[in-house]
Amino acid sequence: MDALETRELRYFVAVAEELHFGRAAERLGMSQPPLSRAIQQLERHLGVSLLERNRRGVTLTGAGEVLLHEGRVALDATSAAARRTRRAGGADGATDGRRGRLVLAVKAAGSHELLRRLLDAHAAQPEAAEVEVLPCGLCEQEELLRDGRADAALMHAPFNSLAGFDSEELQTEGQVAILPAGHPLAAHESLRLSDIHDVPDLPLARWPSHGVYQPGPGPEIRDQTQLAQLIALGRTVAVFPGSARAWLWTEHAAVPLTDAPPVVTHIAWPAHSRSPALAALVRTATQLLSSQSHDRPDGS
Repeated sequence: MDALETRELRYFVAVAEELHFGRAAERLGMSQPPLSRAIQQLERHLGVSLLERNRRGVTLTGAGEVLLHEGRVALDATSAAARRTRRAGGADGATDGRRGRLVLAVKAAGSHELLRRLLDAHAAQPEAAEVEVLPCGLCEQEELLRDGRADAALMHAPFNSLAGFDSEELQTEGQVAILPAGHPLAAHESLRLSDIHDVPDLPLARWPSHGVYQPGPGPEIRDQTQLAQLIALGRTVAVFPGSARAWLWTEHAAVPLTDAPPVVTHIAWPAHSRSPALAALVRTATQLLSSQSHDRPDGS
């Protein structure tokens, strides 16, 4: 029998991450002897050695590395299932258990007009689930979907990875440079990416990637408000999809970038989802896309 219990995985992941039975036991709120016995029983059950134990401490075997990765994925999946189930049943504070609640993750200040139309169209549907909008930072949508904090997300290719998710394309748009309104570059009708790179008095803003900022002279950006203020003060420039014009201040200017790759906005959701409420939201989104296409003179 190959099935593993959630408790076994939780015990093993704690030991594998701490590489110390004492610290793992403390983290789990239990004593060390039963934890050691549980890991030994898991190794017998699987028929492989997961840990190397010696005087210098504990290390993972090749099999242990595999189980650590798979165990994290499995535990995340069970936590995500619990979060989504509670929302669907109204157990997390939703006012109407019959309708349930959905959480939609969106990048802060992104896709304003598309989001407004989607929420309005969905709310107009009979028995529509309540939708909570969860603003997030750069590329955080993927993590929020995987760990169950969000049921769906507006994601932007090529910046977000859609791997492992189902998705529907909603809109394609060009990119713009967001500049201080008084900067000489702001007077141009259009720019190229090379025009805004390495401008001595206006370095590009730097966003964190997986918690690490890329090297460069530009300021390290923590949130949208900080970025907006630094652009207004003439300290930095940033590149955004054209829909970012919705959050510009009077001290900002948006200039189209002729050679920047287009940004494609998708609505994405976990591939295994069977939620009727989520299916209804996605259906509304695709109907919205269809109506947009019919409204265009060329039908494209």
